Amino acid sequence: MTQLLNALPGALAQGLIWGVMAIGVYITYKVLDIADLTVDGSICTGAAVCTMLLLGGQSPWLALLCAVLAGVLAGAVTGLLHVGLGIPPILAGILTQMVLWSVNLKLLGKANQALPARTTPVLLSQMDVGGALPVLLGFCVVLVALLVLFFGTELGCALRATGCNPVMSRAQGVNTGLMKVVGLALSNGVVSLSGALLCQYQGYTDVNMGRGAVVIGLAAVVIGQAVLGRRGGRMAVQLGGVILGAVIYYIVYQVIIFAGFDTDLLKMFSAVVVAVFLGAPHVKAQLKAHSRSKKGDSGHAENE
Repeated sequence: MTQLLNALPGALAQGLIWGVMAIGVYITYKVLDIADLTVDGSICTGAAVCTMLLLGGQSPWLALLCAVLAGVLAGAVTGLLHVGLGIPPILAGILTQMVLWSVNLKLLGKANQALPARTTPVLLSQMDVGGALPVLLGFCVVLVALLVLFFGTELGCALRATGCNPVMSRAQGVNTGLMKVVGLALSNGVVSLSGALLCQYQGYTDVNMGRGAVVIGLAAVVIGQAVLGRRGGRMAVQLGGVILGAVIYYIVYQVIIFAGFDTDLLKMFSAVVVAVFLGAPHVKAQLKAHSRSKKGDSGHAENE
């Protein structure tokens, strides 16, 4: 039990980092209504760019900025493939993800790259979880505040309208194609930011670090929505709920590990969690409809 309690701060830090990534998934999945698989590659791209700049002696802040720009570019490529060439968004994301695999390998020069702990300047490290937590909380608060401000602007409202009702948006003069490109670019920029934070925290980058990232992001989104319920009306609350969902996910993840669960099955656990939370509203609606039909049939029988 003591070991579990000692591991919880690390799980909280991991949850905050992946909460940033989950916000990127939220932008495409909930705002744009697009399933974007680019994130599995762009999170590693952000980490790779950040790692190589840090190894080159650059400032960690500059490394973060360049990582975000790399993610924005990756998301824009997916958007252009979808809007410009008419490729379905899920396939466009897979194509970009495949390209990013090669890009990441070229950036790193090998499958993984370590950051020397004593000589590399970083903003946060798992060697000092107590110092990393305030930094991560600050990043999350600033990110949520900036996104709330952005979605309150004319451009942000147009982006949200595009995801909600693209036909009506076009009728109102909104360039929905451009909005999709902007949304995908913004989403992957946020995802790459989480990758840059993750590589600094754990002290290395691996080309496989993004595998299954979209599943973790979806799990965080649906868990956050389940926890908030009807209280998640405002954008700030929804974004905060996504981060909370990621934190809950990683705490549960840690508890399962300490309970002796087979770690080879953790990805399956993630997939089951997502499937249950995504399928629950449909099952609930079906049960309600079945209950109403039964009441209607009984009422009709009584009238006869």
